[in-house]
Amino acid sequence: MKRKIFLALLVISFVLVSFLTVIMGRLKNNKGQAIIKKTTIDLPQPRFKSQTSIEEVLLKRRSVREFKKQPITLAEISQLLWAAQGITEKTKGFRTAPSAGALYPLEAYIVALTVDGFPAGIYKYQPEGHLLLKIKQGNYREIVFKTSFKQESVRKASVVFVFSAVYERTTKKYGQRGKRYVEIEVGHAAQNVYLQATALNLGTVAIGAFNEEELTKILSLPKEETPLYMMAVGKK
Repeated sequence: MKRKIFLALLVISFVLVSFLTVIMGRLKNNKGQAIIKKTTIDLPQPRFKSQTSIEEVLLKRRSVREFKKQPITLAEISQLLWAAQGITEKTKGFRTAPSAGALYPLEAYIVALTVDGFPAGIYKYQPEGHLLLKIKQGNYREIVFKTSFKQESVRKASVVFVFSAVYERTTKKYGQRGKRYVEIEVGHAAQNVYLQATALNLGTVAIGAFNEEELTKILSLPKEETPLYMMAVGKK
């Protein structure tokens, strides 16, 4: 009898611990947009249609360096990340931006600063699954601002996008010329962010001037990744 009671208590304890683990491992914002499971965040699904034509966003696209003191939403970040590096063909893994040999050397990060219902911190985009990987939480506004050689657009942004590259993914096939292909590719991805931001009535500006070594440390980049481009984003 005692053995049965012990086993029953053991099962109940296991169920309770499992339940609490699931509850503590998930967090939803008040709009139910984000689900945080330990270190990953499922992004809202991107839209594939809008009322804005490609001709209109090409006409209106401009670099914007002044932003309102208003948060952007996780849905807007989701749309921008999809535009930058989202998967558009699941079988072969093709993405929104062209890549030499479909080798996809780019990695995309965000430094979330003022995002509605979403904790500030540094996150890495994972196109497979359309989700974010939490790197670290905290307010990195002033640190990233200084790393950008004190460009005010970074200090005023709601989120800063950073593109890095693993050159070896491309150079192993194309040799040293592959470096040129990688740097062309980051321009494709950045233009996609520009156009998507315009369609969302957001402002952005591409930034090539920053302290590469410091940015690598802030983002905790692995040794094979090189930061190439920053983009400050906010409400116009």
